[in-house]
Amino acid sequence: MTFSPNPVFQSMRRRLALWYATVTAILLVVFATGFYLYVQTTLIDRIDDTIDHVAEVIERSLIRSNLIDLESDFSQNFSANTQEIDADHIDIDWFAASGAVLWSTNANVESLQQREKGILQPVYRTVHLTEAEPLRQMTEPIVINGKLWGYLRISHPWFEVTKPVKQLFLDLAIGTTLMVFVVLLCGWWLAGLAMEPVDQSYQRLKQFTADASHELRNPIAVIQTNVQVALADPDPDLEFQRSQLKTVERITRRLGKLIEDLLFLARHDGGLTKLANQKREVCDLWQVLSEVGEEQRAIAQQKEICLELIDPEPKILIVGDRDQLGRLFTNLISNAIAYTSKTGTVQITAQSITSQNQAQIQIKDTGIGIPEAELSQIFERFYRYQPQKASKSSSKSGNSSTSGSGLGLAIAQAIAASHQGKINVESKVNQGTTFTVNLPLG
Repeated sequence: MTFSPNPVFQSMRRRLALWYATVTAILLVVFATGFYLYVQTTLIDRIDDTIDHVAEVIERSLIRSNLIDLESDFSQNFSANTQEIDADHIDIDWFAASGAVLWSTNANVESLQQREKGILQPVYRTVHLTEAEPLRQMTEPIVINGKLWGYLRISHPWFEVTKPVKQLFLDLAIGTTLMVFVVLLCGWWLAGLAMEPVDQSYQRLKQFTADASHELRNPIAVIQTNVQVALADPDPDLEFQRSQLKTVERITRRLGKLIEDLLFLARHDGGLTKLANQKREVCDLWQVLSEVGEEQRAIAQQKEICLELIDPEPKILIVGDRDQLGRLFTNLISNAIAYTSKTGTVQITAQSITSQNQAQIQIKDTGIGIPEAELSQIFERFYRYQPQKASKSSSKSGNSSTSGSGLGLAIAQAIAASHQGKINVESKVNQGTTFTVNLPLG
């Protein structure tokens, strides 16, 4: 993919890529935040479930003990399981109803805080007792037969949340950064892909403007020169001025034709020449070809070229804009005459291909032909094929009309396309060229 170094397009491409990356980054951050919070909440819930399970086991033990010597019961039940408790990193504290410590697996336990006394439901909180890892604690009152016997507190290390959450945060940060970078690269590529048609249109517009300016500059300069010469003559010669005015009139006609062609192509580029916007009517194809042939016959006779129109049988009907179709065939036939030497032949035939629901028109000449390498360029605007041999022979054969604007074939192709048709060309150097036009039948 090639892209113009034009700074405007490069700036637009950068902005598009940044927008892609920014939007993706926002979405990824939202997703990563939601996922992070979900995992953190899940881990906390898992720890709370573990604490609840331990509390349930202890409560059952208290009920089985029949409330006799609770402190001794705690010691017997949990001292035997100290190794298991240490392995699970769970601390259990038993407080009297007054808040004093009765029994604990934690040597550094303190009495119950005032705010924890009198609670009626289990209370969960995360505390930082030392510089070590924080703890997840659950404190609940032990009420049996309507009497408060004390408080049970179970502490679970918080690292089972912080450690995986920190690793998850690191993974999400790295993954999000890499993803945004990849999206930025993909966005740069996609922006270039999206801007490529715009850039191509811009380049075509620049080329079209440059070519049009070049084509208009020369006739305007000739007109200006003739007018200046006429004005500078102190004793004007009527015949000389008449000749200059004829030259100016001829050039203005040429300018008018060129401007008309440019406007047509501009309207075609803007989609204003579609068949829906044209004068649709059923046309007799042979009548259109005959009218164009008669208009071009005088030019062909001047060059001693035989212009043959072979009447198709039966009559062929097509739907389209009669004027535009006439312009299409005028451009093709005049082009064939222009590139055919004296005593040559231009043959026009038409036939209907019912199996394809198409009308096929062929304009075949015995002119100088076009090299195969040039065929792909002949429909480009302002392109004119003028080989050296042809230019040398044209002076001998009277072929001096090959200096058109280079828009005729481009216009013909545009008209064919607006009628859902197409133009094909076959040519051999020094043998001739055949243009084949396919149009839908009416």
